[in-house]
Amino acid sequence: MKLSTRTRYAMRAMLELAANRSDAPLQIKVIARDQCISAKYLEQLMSALKTNGLVRSIRGAKGGYVLAKAAEQIKLNDIFICLEGPVIITECIENEDTCIKTAECVTRGIWLQLQNAITEILESTTLQDLVDRARANEAEALDYQI
Repeated sequence: MKLSTRTRYAMRAMLELAANRSDAPLQIKVIARDQCISAKYLEQLMSALKTNGLVRSIRGAKGGYVLAKAAEQIKLNDIFICLEGPVIITECIENEDTCIKTAECVTRGIWLQLQNAITEILESTTLQDLVDRARANEAEALDYQI
């Protein structure tokens, strides 16, 4: 399983919005520059995030994007589902009729455990958790400087 670039870039953009200490809207070009993402591609991602109620756009010279909810209310699963749909490791987990071996398949239980573990991590982790981790990493890096 490999996460799409869409999801990885959207997570980074959302994290940037969540970590924005000024609470002022961030422009696409600023997020794109800071995250090394094409502004045109980021516009598409932000449109999907906006449609799903995760970000709001603010018009005007000082406009840009802000989170639609507090960072502690946005789960990583919200972002994942917005861009990828639900976590589905294999079709037989969602629909037993897709495989004639479903009833006797010993690996199906492993795929189900894997799917549940991924979903649990995405459901239990918020954007605020990531902001806190990033800030802890920054503080730790500063401790090692002379």
